[in-house]
Amino acid sequence: MKRIRPVLLSSFAALGLLSGCTVGPNYHRPSAPTAPQFKEEAGWKPAQPQDQNSRGPWWEAYDDQELNALERKVEGSNQSLKVALDRYTQARAEVKCQRANYFPFLTANPGVQRTRGSFNRTFYFPGKNEYNDFLLPLDVSWEPDIWGRIRRTVQAARANAQSSAADEQNVRLSIQAELALDYFEMRGLDHEKQILDDTVEAYRHTKKLTLERYRVGLNSALDVAQAETQLETALAQDQDVAIARAQFEHAIAVLIGEAPANLSIPPRVVDVHPLVAPAGLPSQLLERRPDIASAERQMDAANAQIGIARSAYYPTFSLSGIGGVESSRPGNWFTGPSTFWSVGTSAFLPLVDWGQRHALNTEAQANYDAVVANYRQTVLGAYQEVEDNLIALRVLQSEAATQQQAVASAQHQEAIALSRYRSGLADYLAVITAQSIDLSNQLTAAQIQTRRMTASVLLIKALGGGWNASQLPHD
Repeated sequence: MKRIRPVLLSSFAALGLLSGCTVGPNYHRPSAPTAPQFKEEAGWKPAQPQDQNSRGPWWEAYDDQELNALERKVEGSNQSLKVALDRYTQARAEVKCQRANYFPFLTANPGVQRTRGSFNRTFYFPGKNEYNDFLLPLDVSWEPDIWGRIRRTVQAARANAQSSAADEQNVRLSIQAELALDYFEMRGLDHEKQILDDTVEAYRHTKKLTLERYRVGLNSALDVAQAETQLETALAQDQDVAIARAQFEHAIAVLIGEAPANLSIPPRVVDVHPLVAPAGLPSQLLERRPDIASAERQMDAANAQIGIARSAYYPTFSLSGIGGVESSRPGNWFTGPSTFWSVGTSAFLPLVDWGQRHALNTEAQANYDAVVANYRQTVLGAYQEVEDNLIALRVLQSEAATQQQAVASAQHQEAIALSRYRSGLADYLAVITAQSIDLSNQLTAAQIQTRRMTASVLLIKALGGGWNASQLPHD
């Protein structure tokens, strides 16, 4: 026994020294395509300063209290967000599970047994042939992390947890943006409904005027029929808007975790203007988008898997020991002769595996290369989203100004046509044409405003909504 102890102690010391090795490549973020600035931002400045966009909940910058109240309900009620939160909790638990492998495992397996031996067995010795056995063993096992397999596994689990945290933030941002988009689409339809309501009322007055002129012989039956057709067409348009408006309201209800029957949002025309968040440098987008952060963390996890695969080429050492007490009576457990123990070490190394380890390493490397390609594609997609919405906001801003001039011109044309019609200087066809042009231009102006609002929300979402990768957990 005295000679065994130095051997065991020296073995433990050697294994401890070797535990500092970590096979496999250390992670470095691969390069991604970028540009010195966003193409569509050059030479264009927002109409008003937007410094407030990056502070607090981004939607509050629109200064719409009803939107703010709806957005606050997302956090605790949206089911998709709850799924993402549960996935993150699951990933964090996996990190703790893998960290436990750093330490020895201790197990107990107590037992009580009553035994009676055969009198006819080989090597039978006369004596007590029936006895009790009270056993209280403690087993200790430990696998020293000599080649860094456990460290790489923890690294992969931590990176996956961070990726899951970024996914959760991405789901939250997507739901918040979707809610804002649906809200502004709904309010845009409220505006269109108001325009159509006013138009229907105006068409009723025109129809009444046409009937009066028909009765005194100043108009034909064709003019009356045209007035009725125009009115009914506008009524059909007015009713059709209600369908789309209700569908957006239903979508909002689901986003805040409510049944559509339980949510009713009164129609209202809002006076809100698009916000343009500072786009910044393209390189900053790598830290501001949660989906990019998730893809980057997945690369770290895939890189760690390469180290795990490479560790299979090296022997696995394990230390084990068992000790405890055993006696025919529990009262004798605490006497010296009742104790027993055993310690030892072992190593495991596959000698012939027919290329299995090589295949696992090839698989890990290929998976890493695929994750890197997915990361770069995610970055490119993010740049495209920013550029698309920057150009949309820039062009729509100019288009909105032009369209307002068109609306003013159409309304002036309609006023002239009605005046000439009342004076008998123009036929009813000129009125119909002018009114149709006016309605079309008003609806187009309202739709452009809605498109500006949606482009504004999509740009904020494309820029990460004020989120930053520094918010990722590091435990």
